Amino acid sequence: MSIVEQSIQVGDLQWFYREVKGTNDKPPVMLLHGLPTHSYTWCHIMPELAQQGFRAIAPDWIGCGFSDKPSRRDFAYTPNAYIDALAKLIAALEIEKFSLIIQGFLGSVGLQYALRHPEQIERAIVLNTPLATTAKLPWQMQQWGIPLLGEMLTQYPLLVDRSLETGSGFVIADKDLDVHRQPFLKSSQAGRSLQATIKNLKLSQSMAELEAGFPDWKKETLIIWGMQDPWLSAEAAENLAKSKSNIELVELAEAKHYPQEHWSKEISKAIVNFLRRQAL
Repeated sequence: MSIVEQSIQVGDLQWFYREVKGTNDKPPVMLLHGLPTHSYTWCHIMPELAQQGFRAIAPDWIGCGFSDKPSRRDFAYTPNAYIDALAKLIAALEIEKFSLIIQGFLGSVGLQYALRHPEQIERAIVLNTPLATTAKLPWQMQQWGIPLLGEMLTQYPLLVDRSLETGSGFVIADKDLDVHRQPFLKSSQAGRSLQATIKNLKLSQSMAELEAGFPDWKKETLIIWGMQDPWLSAEAAENLAKSKSNIELVELAEAKHYPQEHWSKEISKAIVNFLRRQAL
């Protein structure tokens, strides 16, 4: 099944999203990307979900991809601003319950949303996402938030290529990189939004919220982890899986920070098996 590209106006913000239609009666799947990517990062996973009957929706976060990139006067670019915007998007799409798939820095905002709205979550799947207060923004990304230096770096479209290939550890096809860097070629606001996101990510506060919320988390959760991630240790994922009977861990021995870019077949199989599994 082909991926359909769509847009929806939600209040003052226009969201871009990719969608595949479903044929089963299970809740839809929402896939949230990390930095500095957008929903195209899920292009190899979504068709596999559709083949198994799942409806899947992958939005570009506000400030990313082909969604609106408002000024900092109009959008705070903080986790709370993203969580509020995501809640409004979900309501506008008339989704009452869904399974959540997240990856990467900023993807962790999706976990904060889930902890605040567990009644909406069917199941959760986490790929290489900061999970604990030990997580730090990699220096390569920290630089994007530095005054003057960050302004120059975030206006350079090849930062996407370098980030994805450094984080994944493998060469990414030119046709895929072309799509990933398009927003930066289209408008200078893409770089300004990325810089605003980095400056306002509040990672330590977000991680403290996750750590405080995990003990009460009861939803079935699958963590799929690229064990060679240069930016995030597997320790937090391993500890979570050991401490919670409802959380399981699948290790991808050779994968790194963006496992969906090169291990989509293995990831898709694990996701589909997990989503189709009957609740205990």
